[in-house]
Amino acid sequence: MIEIRRVYDPPPDEGAVFLVDRVWPRGRRREDLRIDGWLRDAAPSAELRRWFGHRPERFAEFAERYRRELDARPDALRPLLEAARRGPVTLLYSARDTEHNQAVVLRDHLHALLARE
Repeated sequence: MIEIRRVYDPPPDEGAVFLVDRVWPRGRRREDLRIDGWLRDAAPSAELRRWFGHRPERFAEFAERYRRELDARPDALRPLLEAARRGPVTLLYSARDTEHNQAVVLRDHLHALLARE
């Protein structure tokens, strides 16, 4: 099971927790987050983030481009896949939009990869 959650929401009760933003979330101190890793390389590139700009009308194209980036960086996904094979995983993100963000795409991409195993 792979869950997504805003970094500002209450932490999950169990499982591995990974921050999947390229930049540290505003207003959160490192010592306040219980995370097993900060996977910057699993986040979209700075260029793709700027292009997307959290504009919902660009989300489908963003998702496609981001999946291509993920396919080009399989090592960045390794900690997430290994953790998901062992138990629950939560992907933390800081975007306000809970439906149009990189964690949604990443979760679905990880589910697809695990389904192929």
